[in-house]
Amino acid sequence: MRVTMSVKSIQGLALALSVWLLVCGCTTIKEAATDLKTSISQLFGKSDENQTAEELATEGMDYYVDGEYKKAIDHFQRLKDIYPFSRYAMLAELKLGDAHYRIEQYDDAIFAYEEFEKLHPRNEAIPYVLYQIGRCYFDRVTTPDRDQNAARKALETFQRLIKQYPRDPYALSAADHVVACYKSLSGHDFGIGVFYYKSKHYKAALSRFRSVVTEYPDVGYHQPALDYIVRSEKQMAEERLPDKEAPDAPAREEPGSG
Repeated sequence: MRVTMSVKSIQGLALALSVWLLVCGCTTIKEAATDLKTSISQLFGKSDENQTAEELATEGMDYYVDGEYKKAIDHFQRLKDIYPFSRYAMLAELKLGDAHYRIEQYDDAIFAYEEFEKLHPRNEAIPYVLYQIGRCYFDRVTTPDRDQNAARKALETFQRLIKQYPRDPYALSAADHVVACYKSLSGHDFGIGVFYYKSKHYKAALSRFRSVVTEYPDVGYHQPALDYIVRSEKQMAEERLPDKEAPDAPAREEPGSG
């Protein structure tokens, strides 16, 4: 049975709730207003579960703009689940990826972006979606001495964006990240090559240095790799020489001499 309240009673309730919220230590007026709105809505039978698609979208965007990304994710996910055919569903699908990206939940962001691309392959937002997928990988790239899977995935995504949408502004932004990916990948191979060279595994070192020269553009490791190729080939040639022909090798005594 719904409780009927007079205007005066509602005003008194609102005032009492406001005072109670402030006493309980709400840090901002916005928090107090939000909690007050929720409390009154519950009294009159309107809960979050009864929100319309438009209300979920609006509140989700408000939370997103304010940097409250977890709350935004909650609203966008509920909008997507409850109103999958709403005109706001596409917004929720896209902003789910953005909100997860903002709090560095990269795998969840990639899942959301890839799902958006599958559902809307011809949407005008696809260049942005591809760029963001690339960024989800790129932002996890650390230093050349670490695992390079993120750099490879980022490079692959950025290259796909550039190939499919060469004139799009996001493709231009991706081009700068491509150079950074190349630098990380070539630096990784160069570092491994140096390790092999110092360990006297010259054949393995030579393979790595050649990959730096042939597979990546010149991003700072090209000339050093060429130098190490020469040194590695020289070391391998010396290893193949017979002992008597090796440089500075002591002369062997003939049988019966002395």
